[in-house]
Parts: sequence; C-alpha cells; structure tokens
Amino acid sequence: MPDAAVYQGHAAVRAGILVTGTEVLTGIISDRNGPWLSEQLAGLGVDVLGVLVVGDRPDDLRSGLAYFAAQGVSLIVTSGGLGPTADDLTAEIVAGFCGRSLELDAGLEGRIAEIVSRLRVRFPGVDPEALREANRKQALVPVGASVLEPVGTAPGLVVPPGDGAVGPTVMVLPGPPGELKPMWDSAQSVSAFRSAIAGAPELRREMIRLFGIPEAEISVTLRAAAEAGIDLSALEITTCLRRGEIEVSTRFAPAAAGSYDALRQFILSRHADVAFAPDGETVDQLVAEALVADGSSVAVAESCTGGLLGARLTERAGSSAYFVGGAVVYSDEAKTSQVGVPAALISSHGAVSGEVALALAFGVRERFGASFGVGVTGIAGPGGGTAEKPVGLVWFAVSSSDGRSLVRSVKMPGGRAAVRERSTTVAMHLLLRVLRGEGDAPA
Repeated sequence: MPDAAVYQGHAAVRAGILVTGTEVLTGIISDRNGPWLSEQLAGLGVDVLGVLVVGDRPDDLRSGLAYFAAQGVSLIVTSGGLGPTADDLTAEIVAGFCGRSLELDAGLEGRIAEIVSRLRVRFPGVDPEALREANRKQALVPVGASVLEPVGTAPGLVVPPGDGAVGPTVMVLPGPPGELKPMWDSAQSVSAFRSAIAGAPELRREMIRLFGIPEAEISVTLRAAAEAGIDLSALEITTCLRRGEIEVSTRFAPAAAGSYDALRQFILSRHADVAFAPDGETVDQLVAEALVADGSSVAVAESCTGGLLGARLTERAGSSAYFVGGAVVYSDEAKTSQVGVPAALISSHGAVSGEVALALAFGVRERFGASFGVGVTGIAGPGGGTAEKPVGLVWFAVSSSDGRSLVRSVKMPGGRAAVRERSTTVAMHLLLRVLRGEGDAPA
C-alpha cells in the first residue's frame, strides 16, 4: 500500500474536516456531513487527515483549527455553527484564526432579510427587531473572504489566511446537509478554494461490490494477488462491510491503471460467483435497472422487516415504474387475510419457514398483479427464538410470474435493527438473481 500522503511521487494535498455542534458531539444528531465531505474531497484528489467533532465552545473550535493547522493541511472544511443564535460562533472564530477582522456585508444582509421575510409568514409572532439582529449577525463576513450564497439563511465562507500569513484556507459551511451539499457545489469555482487544493494529484477511484463472502476472504485474495506478481504498491485499497455487502474500493493515479486492471481481473476470476457489481453499482441500482429494462414490476409481503424492503425499493426516484405495492403482514392472521397464505400451512410449518415465505411471495404477486413477488419472514429478536428457530433466522422467497422461484434462509448476526436491515439486502440480492434468470422451475 502506498504512503497515504504520496501518489506516484506527488505529495498529496491534505485537508481536515471540523464538525461543530454539541448536539452532534453528544450523539443527539448523527454526523452525516463529515463522511460526505471526505468523499467529495477524495474525489478531488485531496487526502483527508481526519474528521474532528467539537462542541459549540469557542476554545474547542479554536483548538480544532489549530490541530489541523499544526498537521500542515492546506484546507480545513468546517460544518455547523453558522446560525443566528449566540452559540453560533464559527464565522467569528474562523476570522480570528485566519487573522482577519469581521465587517458587515450590507448586500448580504439584505439578501438574508429577503429570505427571512418569506419565512415570517409561518412565524408571525417573531420579534422583528430580534430578527434584524439575527440577520445582521449572519451577514458579518471576514474581510477578504468569499461569500457562498445562502441556501437556507446562513451564508458559507471561503476564508484564506490573512495578508502575509501562512496557514490553511478555511471553508465554512452550514450544518444542515440540505444546505451544505448545494453550497459545496458552488464553492468549487471559488479561486481561494481552488488555490488551496492546487497540486492535488489526479486520482481514479474504482469499486467492486461482492455479496456472500466474509470480509476476511478479501484479505486472503489481496495477499494472493501480490504473490501472483500484481503490483499493489501504487494502489490504495480499502475494504468495507456495508449492509452485509463487501466493498473493495481502490484509489490510484492514472499511471497505475494497469495494476488496477490486473487486480480487478484477479478478484473477478477468483470470486466470479459473488462479485455482483464489477463496476461498483449498488444492488438497488441493478434491481431497478433490470426491472425497468424488462418492463417488470414487483410487490413485497413483509413480516419481520415491517416495510423496510418496500421503503428501500422506493428510495429511488422513478420507482413507481416498477414497484406496485406491498403488505406488512406481521401477524399470522394478516398473512392469511391479506396475501392468502393458507392457515394450515402456517400451522404445519410455522410462520418462519420456507413454505410460508414462498406463499407470501406468491400471494403478494398474485394480489398485486406484479411480475415478481418477494416474501420475508423471520425472528428479528431479541425474544421469540427457539433452539430450532433461533433469533436472527430469516426466510426469503421470490416468486416470478413465469413460474420460477427462489427460497433461502439466513441466520443473521447482530441485534434487532441489524437483522432487519440486513434482511432487506438479502432480499434485494435474491430478487436480482431471479431477475438475472436464476430460480427453480415449477415442479
């Protein structure tokens, strides 16, 4: 593996990400911005030193900025602390850190006031004077900084070090992801930002997704690739277990494309049966594309997943083209009345069984007139398990209108939430396999 700061002889441009907010630090809100920003920076060839979360305390924010500066980063990206309240101090602290004073941007104040005036209709009792003061606070900008126009009410900033000073440029972004992401896009054209990441090497990022093998198996494969003479020294390879799938992500300079191609071929030949996405597509994407390509439709009958599979199938825009509906059939009575599972079948085999899973898939497909039906039934826990049917046992079935079917069971690890989420992944993969032509023909 290469030194994380060097690619093909080029020193990497490094950045730090500083997330502010006591609500994030204490776990009330999960940080979604740090990982997203890290991914965006990596796409620009910038090496991220780390993501640091601090509370809404001036000294902690200053310490975070100083820490990254001491590591020699060229860019610090902050998230949060740009609101109108007294504890929103990021702009003020960053100005001092960069050696710049604050000044009122009258034009920006007017634009913020116009945005807020449209919101006042929803809150007619708000004190107008307090609102003006809040607007004024958000319009205080470090001298020499570039303003990123508000998406909500808070502007973003790109603040280079003060005249004659040496240090990182600081990009200041709001906390809400819906505001941060579009503002990030507009920041790409700011000259101070471009200068901060100048010299970042051009890097490619490729991914292979696999399903059905343990993560440790990939380590064995990588060692075998090296022993087979494939040069991995110029490749930055990371593996990650996500939603029950293995992601093998590789970052490299264009000059190392030959090494990556050799590695890719080695992985695909060694794991041909489980490498479902050689070019990194998600199973959700592949399922959607296959359904659309065939003009097919799908319906779901869910017990232990409680609607999570239907939610996952409808996450993508345009899902109405292929998802016709579903039924959450938690009780035995619901399984019988809603999708037609025979009560005698449940009595003889139990609700958690391959027979009932297939009856769910067949019944929901028939009831909704879909091309494919998916049935899921299991024991998510923490209670309800037996020696014969332990907690984590889930049965899946896919039924196709051409008579093919696929029935499988999996013993899921983890707690209730993990069992339910991973079950949606297994169901998606079984559906993809049937879409690709697999499945048992009718007897």
